[in-house]
Amino acid sequence: MTQDFPSMKRRRALQCAAALLTGFTLPMRAVAADVDPAVAPIRAFYDALLAAMKQAEQLGVRGRYDKLAPVIRSTFDLPAMTRIAVGPEWTAIPPEQQTALLDHFARMTIATYASRFDGWSGQSFEIDPEILTRSTGRIVRTKLLRPKEEPVTLNYLMRATGDSWKIVDIYLSGTISELATQRSEFGAILKAGGPAALIDSLRQQIDKLMKKA
Repeated sequence: MTQDFPSMKRRRALQCAAALLTGFTLPMRAVAADVDPAVAPIRAFYDALLAAMKQAEQLGVRGRYDKLAPVIRSTFDLPAMTRIAVGPEWTAIPPEQQTALLDHFARMTIATYASRFDGWSGQSFEIDPEILTRSTGRIVRTKLLRPKEEPVTLNYLMRATGDSWKIVDIYLSGTISELATQRSEFGAILKAGGPAALIDSLRQQIDKLMKKA
């Protein structure tokens, strides 16, 4: 028995060490899932959006625009979104008009959020920790939670751009592609009046959104 005692002590020590390692490993896996690089930009965007909503009255639409512009420009792949929304006609558009479309599309996107999220009455955003991997990128699923109202599902298609992940499309109600809707609208305008008409249409939309009370 005296010869077995040291080995028993070693076994108990190893068991204790294994238990300790297990206790540390499980939380580390949970944290790793929570910090998926595709989620971080969405969280930063929602933080800025909520802050603007809570200060909506003091800021006004112009103040909300200025507050949201930096985070939207860094979170959304606006050049890629512009090209997708315009469609195959993009390559035939002269460079100076491409530049104008990129600028107006970006400003319209920012103005849309500044105009649409014009107050706060207890809303919050929920991000699903389970990220879906697709051949086109990753899907981050979220919900806008509204007191006494049904939540709104907003899913984001994220793609890697250099060292970061950026939004390239938004699925309203979980399935309706915002870019597909815009592409249909833009296509009709391009067919009727060409790039100049689309630039003018975007300019008018920006003016209308920025004048909203």
